[in-house]
Parts: sequence; structure tokens; C-alpha cells
Amino acid sequence: MTLPVVLYSLGAPNTFVLVLPVPVGMWLLIFLALRVRHGRRLKVCKKVLHTYPLEYRTRVDRKVGDRNGDEWKYLGTIHTIKLSSRGQHGAPRMRAVNATTVRRWPKGAEDGGAWFAGDPLFGGVMIVPGSNAMMFMQPASWEKSAQERAQADAARIARAQQAGIAELVERDPNIG
Repeated sequence: MTLPVVLYSLGAPNTFVLVLPVPVGMWLLIFLALRVRHGRRLKVCKKVLHTYPLEYRTRVDRKVGDRNGDEWKYLGTIHTIKLSSRGQHGAPRMRAVNATTVRRWPKGAEDGGAWFAGDPLFGGVMIVPGSNAMMFMQPASWEKSAQERAQADAARIARAQQAGIAELVERDPNIG
């Protein structure tokens, strides 16, 4: 039984005005569900910033290729990047999503570097000085680095658990 049939059987007149709030309410419910995910991301960013010190990374390399490596997902636009410092080689690829609902790449990130708090093996937070944008980051290949995370020392794992990044935080919603 649909909502208009139930309302009509209860004595409500059969009008468009009664049916109009239903799609609006469904859209609002979906929007709120996505915002709850956003709140979880901000909570983890706060815990990471309290657990790890900020380190300045001199280079932010954004993946070049299919639209600069950006993927539009329900949870936000995912940017594929590498954070490295001078003298460091082999920085892991990270998936970065803006901690707020902004979907664009922060201005000035590739020009002058960024601040990073976290562990590249588990994830972290990147703050871009010029725009004050905060990006939540996780390893791009979470499954591939699982063995490396399992072999990490106990103190490193405990610190990642305290920060809330020991497990995969941002999963793509399974819609379909």
C-alpha cells in the first residue's frame, strides 16, 4: 500500500499537496545520512590532530591522468596524491577527501607543500597553509598494505587505534 492510498483511506482528500512532501522528505533523509558520514570524518580528523604532531611536507604531488586522478564519489571528491619531504623517496599514494563538503582541490597545495599529521601507513590529515583546507587521507591501496600494517610495531598500531585510523574509515557506499 502506498502513502497516498493510506492517507485517502484515512479520510484525507486525494490531492497533490499531500504527496508533495514525500519526495522532499526522502531527499532530506538521504542528505542527512551523508552528513552523518561527514561528521564521522571530522571526528576522526580531530582525533588524528590530537594524537599526531604536524609535520611540514615540502611536496604534494597530485596524480596526473584521468581528470588529475580525481574520483567523484558520494562521500566526496577523492584526490590521489603523494606527500613527500626533501630527501624522502617512495612516499605512498594516498586517497584524500576534503574534511568539509567542498569538492574542489585546495588552492596552493601543489605550490608550497602542506602540513601532515598521521601515519602514512594508516592515514592522516593534511592541512594546506594558503587555503586552510583540511583533507582526510588514507592509503590508496588499503588492501595491498594490510600485511605491512599487520607487521608494524605495537606502539605504532596502538597510536593509530587511538587516532581512529587503524581501520578503514572512508568506505564508498554500496549503492545499487
